[in-house]
Amino acid sequence: MKAKVVFLDRDGTIIIDKNYLSDPEGIEFFPNALEGLKAFQAFGYQLVMITNQSGIGRGYFTENDLKLVHDRLKELLQDNGIQLLDIFYCPHAPEENCTCRKPKTGMLVSACQKYNVDLESAAMIGDSKVDVNLAKNFGITAIQVANGTNEPLPNADYVAKDLLDAANWMRKKQS
Repeated sequence: MKAKVVFLDRDGTIIIDKNYLSDPEGIEFFPNALEGLKAFQAFGYQLVMITNQSGIGRGYFTENDLKLVHDRLKELLQDNGIQLLDIFYCPHAPEENCTCRKPKTGMLVSACQKYNVDLESAAMIGDSKVDVNLAKNFGITAIQVANGTNEPLPNADYVAKDLLDAANWMRKKQS
C-alpha cells in the first residue's frame, strides 16, 4: 500500500526561521502550525520534513547540533500528538552542487523510495521559491505557506496563510 504523505519544509513553514538555528531552545512554532500538522494527520497524511541545512556545510554548526534541534522538535511535536515519519536534510553548502539541496529532488527521491509514497496525493509545503520549485521539479502539488512573511509565488498550486489553511485545502482537494 502506498503512503499518503505531505513533505514539509522546516524553517519559515513549521517553525520561525532563526537564521541557521543550532540551539534547540530557539524552536518557536508559527501560529496554527501545530493545528495544521494535527489536521494533516487527522486527514490520513504522514508527515515528512525536507530541509536544507547549509549551516553544516558552511561550518556554522555541526550535524550533532542539528540532531539536538531535530530531537527537540520531534519531542515538542510528540507532546502535541504529532508524529514525524522522518526528517531528510541536506547538509551541503550551495556551492557544493549536490543532488539533495532543494530545489533539486534528491531528498524527495530518497523519501519516496523509503516509504513508497503515493505521488498522486503528495504535496510539498514550504514558504519559499525553492520549496515550490522542488514540488514542480518532482511533479507533485506545491503549496506555499505565506505565514505573513512573504509574497505569494505565482507558480504555487495554492498559497496558504498558514499550515492549518494548507491542511484544509488539501482535504478539500482530496475529497
